[in-house]
Amino acid sequence: MPEMPEVQGLTDFLSERTTGLSIARVTVTAIAALKTYDPPISAAEGCVVTGAQRRGKFVVLSLRAEEGMLHLVFHLAKAGWLRWYDELPTTPLKPGRSPIALRVRFDDGSGFDLTEAGTKKSLAVYLVRDPAEVPGIARLGPEPLDATFTRDTLAGLLSGRRTQIKGLLRDQSIIAGIGNAYSDEILHAARMSPYAPASGLDDEAIDRLFTAIVGTLNEAIAEASGKPPADLKDAKRRGMHVHGRRGESCLVCGDTVRSVFFADRSLEYCATCQTGGKPLADRRLSRLLK
Repeated sequence: MPEMPEVQGLTDFLSERTTGLSIARVTVTAIAALKTYDPPISAAEGCVVTGAQRRGKFVVLSLRAEEGMLHLVFHLAKAGWLRWYDELPTTPLKPGRSPIALRVRFDDGSGFDLTEAGTKKSLAVYLVRDPAEVPGIARLGPEPLDATFTRDTLAGLLSGRRTQIKGLLRDQSIIAGIGNAYSDEILHAARMSPYAPASGLDDEAIDRLFTAIVGTLNEAIAEASGKPPADLKDAKRRGMHVHGRRGESCLVCGDTVRSVFFADRSLEYCATCQTGGKPLADRRLSRLLK
């Protein structure tokens, strides 16, 4: 799933490439992906792009229309991606015949497709007058790289929450933009078990966690900066220390990176760095995690 650094990379790319261009045509081929009907998606045609912004894991393409501003918003979910073309193909799209959910053509012939692999379709597209009309944006927590997000802000978010820290980091209503991959990376950098209770962290652990959040995300955004969409996934994989590296050696201590599997995802961690050398039980074996 694309997370904050990759979505920021896409946003920066779109802002640079599309600002000032007019949308010539929008084609929806996966009707379920379009979550709004007023204004209709056709209202984006003829609008001029004024810029792109990121809200959590959402991309917001701002459009100037005759009657005011509109915003084309999309969330790539688990298996979605953006495919950019300097010259968009002219081959007609057939609904249900390709992974393409939506195509946007600009007046200079360039454009992009939003694609989604797999059978479980979660990619979401909205055309709204205000980004806050998108439910997922309206309930976002604070941005962890915003200047107002301090160590004390984090401490306040953790206070009284009995949930495990891994789940808290992934909860978009608590902190925006962090998902499964970067929560693994942050916890490895913080030398913290994924199952540590959020409310049980002492001051020193909160300090480590805050430093890990800011450092990990800033490094990943720097790695994504300036890269076209086609290169962002590889850049993400190259930057991972534990996530997606099960069975490989930890880059910090040399121990073997381990996994815990769930129904639709897994987490990766280093026992030496994070759990005092104790492997976590795998939920596939229906054992309690301590």
